[in-house]
Amino acid sequence: MHQIRIPLLSALILAIALPAAGQQKKGSEAAPKFSWVNSIGKGKAFANLPKGLKHATFTSPSMKQEVGYCIYLPEAYEAESDRKFPTVFHLHGGRPGSELKSMKLAKFVDAAIRKEAIQPTIYVFPNGGPMSWYNYPQIENGLGEDVFVKELIPHIKETYRTRELAIEGFSQGGRGTTRIMFRYPELFVSAAPGGSGYSNEKRVQENDGAESERVVFAKGYNTWDMATEYAKHDNKARLPILLWVGSKGFNYENNLEFSKYLESLSLAHEKHVVEGIDHSAYRLYEKDGMPLMQFHQKHFSKPE
Repeated sequence: MHQIRIPLLSALILAIALPAAGQQKKGSEAAPKFSWVNSIGKGKAFANLPKGLKHATFTSPSMKQEVGYCIYLPEAYEAESDRKFPTVFHLHGGRPGSELKSMKLAKFVDAAIRKEAIQPTIYVFPNGGPMSWYNYPQIENGLGEDVFVKELIPHIKETYRTRELAIEGFSQGGRGTTRIMFRYPELFVSAAPGGSGYSNEKRVQENDGAESERVVFAKGYNTWDMATEYAKHDNKARLPILLWVGSKGFNYENNLEFSKYLESLSLAHEKHVVEGIDHSAYRLYEKDGMPLMQFHQKHFSKPE
């Protein structure tokens, strides 16, 4: 499968806004502070995390600084030292990035493994960078997509006993999952973008890369144009795709619209709609996350 190359924006912009589109702070409130490394703390917010979840860092070759990530290793990882494990990368929502944002989902993965509903699987929760999964060269050390794809993924493969790789994400992470799966489909055996803001991506497409007056991406660097380019490839063994969303989420309707667009491009995919759930990856996993987890499992080989 050929990679789809999107040129970086070279034009300068006057100012930069870091909060996610549609979730910007009101009034004089400052945007959340970004850091490439965020440590797991103590207290209620970090209670009841599975034993296999830990925080780690690696040194970014391009930035020459540490980058944090959280990783869940099933019990079998320590017990069977010669065994390799399928690995899922979950891309968090929101902007800016933090590796702590989605790590609580590991409790549902851990429970599913203990019930033997899925095979022991590694889950990685990366940091999406200052613009959460976008390459944004206007910001110093702002190439979040490249750090994930070209640096973190190779680090994980070299450091841990991985097998097949899958990718998923929610909200801003769903947008990132969609762009990355179309740009680098050869890296993954399955992809599941969830609750993605495809209306924001449509705005980027229709305004030559502008998400807002202050945030401008490279022209063509959006899910709609990248889906069109991906559909032009001759490879018939397409990447398996699952769109997942809550029926009460504010991105529900535009996920249905994007699904219809994929159909118009003859890009096969599945949908998983969780009834009555709003815009929350945690609540979606809590109510009906098993079909999402098992979607990836269908495309993993059997345990070694």
